[in-house]
Amino acid sequence: MKKVMVNNGGCFKPMNSTSMAISPSSPKSNCRKRILLFVCCGLITIISFGQQALGQRPRVKSPVLNADGTVTFNFFDPTAQRVTVTGDFREISGQTLQMVKQENGVWTATTNTLNPELYSYSFSVDGQRIIDPSNSYVNRDISTLSNIFIVTKEKDDKGHLYQVNDVPHGTLSRVWYDSPTLGQQRRMTVYLPAAYDGKKRFPVMYLLHGHGGDETAWGDLGRASQIMDNLIAEGKCVPMIVVMPNGNPTCNAAPGWWHEGMYTPDGNAFNNRGAKATMEESFMDIVNFVDDNYKTIRKRSARAVTGLSMGGGHTFGISYLYPEVFDYYGLQSAAARVKRNDVQFDAQMARLFESKPRLYWIAIGKDDFLMQMNNELRGYLDGHNYLYEYYENDGGHIWRNWRIYLAMFAQKIFKD
Repeated sequence: MKKVMVNNGGCFKPMNSTSMAISPSSPKSNCRKRILLFVCCGLITIISFGQQALGQRPRVKSPVLNADGTVTFNFFDPTAQRVTVTGDFREISGQTLQMVKQENGVWTATTNTLNPELYSYSFSVDGQRIIDPSNSYVNRDISTLSNIFIVTKEKDDKGHLYQVNDVPHGTLSRVWYDSPTLGQQRRMTVYLPAAYDGKKRFPVMYLLHGHGGDETAWGDLGRASQIMDNLIAEGKCVPMIVVMPNGNPTCNAAPGWWHEGMYTPDGNAFNNRGAKATMEESFMDIVNFVDDNYKTIRKRSARAVTGLSMGGGHTFGISYLYPEVFDYYGLQSAAARVKRNDVQFDAQMARLFESKPRLYWIAIGKDDFLMQMNNELRGYLDGHNYLYEYYENDGGHIWRNWRIYLAMFAQKIFKD
């Protein structure tokens, strides 16, 4: 028969395993009560210590948008030696604010009054760049993660345009299509306006990203769906389909969304493979798919193409490769290189402008590193008396400008 040992007032005695019943008033019962009391006291002590620890850690909110238009950042780390916040919330992008440590271990810093805008930032803790753990709103730009926040003061400012408002919302979808030219199944993002019902036909704007970007860039970093929802709701632009393809011909989709897996994006992934064709040469695969699968207006006057940086260069190439397919072109901070002393290029450009596109628009910031390239393009157009519109503003090669350009371009097209 199996025996067990029971502590009875400090000594152990054997117990018959078949007769475990204990009288409530027996010494053995008192022993069990002592054990339970000891366990309960231990649990209470552990819980009290845990609650004390929680009570000592301040609840941190960050960022805090203050009534005077300033923004306060907070970060808890009583052991850190130096903490800074870096973002585009000062006059010059990339400026750094020193954070000051409070007695409770919270580091804090407050900006000057900020204009309405979407801002991005990150922390540096003893030299290590991190995102703000108190802010769940994060964007990826190539391989860099940054927190974001929006400042808005009134209905017509940029912050209001970039935020989600109580208006009819379009649908943003990730769509796979076949590209016979590239020999790939490829992914793109498609925005359908709230009025899209599968019956009425709509014009299409093709919106192209820059170097290192992908089909998610304009939706995430560019706030394309929010901009379009708000402009359409306010009657400032025509309801339209917006197509945002992946402009990297050696990649099928954004990192982590195709068979190559979760590689580290660096802007040059798999370029050493080469491609069967360029983005421009394969672009009609996208147009044909969109026309075959959506209710589009299949006319030149209902097609526009615009892009930033590399995507601006793609727009440039598309303009002279397919001069009668699109009626509106928008080159944003474009990497658009003129082909000097090239007879074929000259003939293509002549054919384009002889076809009289309704809009050939160039936009760039005065501090953009591609300004010289854009000046050369304008010089070429001026030298041939080709009509175009030009817009120049402050700033450089940044998303803050490209969001502005998208909003401006969307209000210019499909209104004739």
